[in-house]
Amino acid sequence: MRPEWLWAALPALLLAAALWHRARSAGNWESVIAPELLAPLLDGDRNRARRNVAPAILIIWLLATFATAGPSWQQIPQPIHQTEDALVVVLDLSYSMVAADLEPSRIDRTRQKLLDLLARRNEGQTGLIAYAGDAHIVTPLTDDTPTIANLLPALHPTIMPVPGSDPASAVAEAVLLLRSAGIRDGSILLVTDGIGDRDLRALQDSLNGSTATLAIMGVGTPTGAPLPLPRGGFLKDPQGGIVMPGLEERNLRGAASDAGGRYMRMQIDDSDLDYLLAEDELTLGTRTTELERTADTWEDQGYWLVVLLLIPALLMFRRGWLMGLTPLIFMPAAEQAHASLWDDLWLTRDQQGQRALQQDDPETAATLFKNRDWAGTAAYRGGDYERAAQDFASNDTADAWYNRGNALARAGQLDEAAAAYRESLRRDPDAEDAQQNLELVENLQQQQEQQQQQSSEDQGDEGSGQQPEQSPPEDQQEPGDSQGEQSPSDDASEPGEQDANEDSQESTDASEQEDQQQGREDQGNPQDPTQQSPGDELMNMAQQAATDDDLERDQAMEQWLRRVPDDPSGLLREKFRYESRQRQQQGQGTKDETYW
Repeated sequence: MRPEWLWAALPALLLAAALWHRARSAGNWESVIAPELLAPLLDGDRNRARRNVAPAILIIWLLATFATAGPSWQQIPQPIHQTEDALVVVLDLSYSMVAADLEPSRIDRTRQKLLDLLARRNEGQTGLIAYAGDAHIVTPLTDDTPTIANLLPALHPTIMPVPGSDPASAVAEAVLLLRSAGIRDGSILLVTDGIGDRDLRALQDSLNGSTATLAIMGVGTPTGAPLPLPRGGFLKDPQGGIVMPGLEERNLRGAASDAGGRYMRMQIDDSDLDYLLAEDELTLGTRTTELERTADTWEDQGYWLVVLLLIPALLMFRRGWLMGLTPLIFMPAAEQAHASLWDDLWLTRDQQGQRALQQDDPETAATLFKNRDWAGTAAYRGGDYERAAQDFASNDTADAWYNRGNALARAGQLDEAAAAYRESLRRDPDAEDAQQNLELVENLQQQQEQQQQQSSEDQGDEGSGQQPEQSPPEDQQEPGDSQGEQSPSDDASEPGEQDANEDSQESTDASEQEDQQQGREDQGNPQDPTQQSPGDELMNMAQQAATDDDLERDQAMEQWLRRVPDDPSGLLREKFRYESRQRQQQGQGTKDETYW
């Protein structure tokens, strides 16, 4: 897992070779002393012990190196966490973006820069909004960045139905996109070649009441360049002069400063993205969510080599020290220990609880966690909802009160659950999940009250003797039935958990009905299927011919579809045109008189 540590084995080999050569040189007296006189003069045991030092050091060093490198031979499932940061890119598609002061053009360089940005977005959600005289959503917030990259080549100023430049409406659309996705903190990256003086105040107003941060990337040069027309020539103003819009950085810097964000002109390298999207000040979000899917990761098994490392280390001590460790073998083990001494050496209690939770043992995990929130999650997954509610009560945050409400609702304590949801909403009024669960719990309480009232009325009617022969309806529910059928946690708290008993019961009933239906069909068709009449054979041949015709027809259709040109720009053009027409009918048309 850490192969770079294997380089540490090279010094061990060099050191062992040097020690061996030194020991051999120190004992090489055969060349100057006669062999019959050498044995009495030299202490053979001491010389042999010195020569054994080099192999011992080599073995210890190599074992320590391999243990640090992290050997692994098995994989374990690990939960996948995804950051909740969101970034909305607002792209200027006014006609000034066709200027060629940046080679090959402003819009081409911008598309390449956005491709670099999408390549960096390994986590989080990304959205794209294009604007000219009005704003249009190209893609909503999604983690599928390749889809956004596939749409970038189709984005060009010529597909925009309304000319002009209205960055304020585009930023307002980005704020609305973040808010509709339930994201409190997000970032907006405005990529434009200019903001008019009258748009500065409108741009600031569009950010009022939002916690989203704004970064602006300027595109173009101050000198500008002519704007080529599709049929030749260049765009001219009403006075007949050639329009050469330059990059007005003063308004761009002012807009970024007023919004508490950053501004930088587009660069050839990624320094502009590093500066504009720096996470220290322009925070893209630090909250994470655990996804339902898992990924297999290699488990570090290097700690097993520590046991082997202790053996040569102990042999290097003086004789007699090893016998002092013998009483440790006969020491009794703790009977009530929940985790072994080995686990306590290498893992914290929370890490042990996480491992137990990954191994589908929530009961053990609940006893191991020191973090009460994690312990409450483990108890919730294990079905111990009362204990989960107690663990969640240790914190006084909106999320803790929300989780406590889910646990209480699961435990059947609807009044306490409703109170917990209200506490969560009091601390976070924008928590949609808590509001939905509160409404669901209140509906369940009303149903119980109605059922209790109806039950008491039925009992009163039976006691009065007015209808002695009438029996209560068979499908009447008890007051607690609705609680067992519906829980607020099923909608918002745990989307990955479902009632396994209901699923198994439904599948069992469905299989029994299929078996009964199959049995009735078998009884209605006692004829042996192997015995077919000539008419049946002709019918089978006709069906086979019809199947072959359908297959040929599908192949011909597929070949025809391959010849149809794939032009996403046409689809976006029609989409933008339809949205602009709808806005004009509602009286929301643009008032911008500038074409570029």
